[in-house]
Amino acid sequence: MEVLNLKIDGQLLKEIDDNLVKNRYSTRSEFVRDAIRTKLSELEKNELLKAVAKLKGASKHKTTDEDLHKVREKLAKIL
Repeated sequence: MEVLNLKIDGQLLKEIDDNLVKNRYSTRSEFVRDAIRTKLSELEKNELLKAVAKLKGASKHKTTDEDLHKVREKLAKIL
């Protein structure tokens, strides 16, 4: 594991410390690692949604509402 040094504003650090106990994090490092993982996952999800949006209307054949519903259900399970 690599070491990363951060400078954090006092108010933000207080918010982190307040949330440590509430969310059962044992250390600040654990909290920050989890926040980074969450943000990376959110960015990945947004990229997937952008890719799906580009596909909208790209099909040459007619898509029924039932077909769209099935695809949305599959995407919801993936996301």
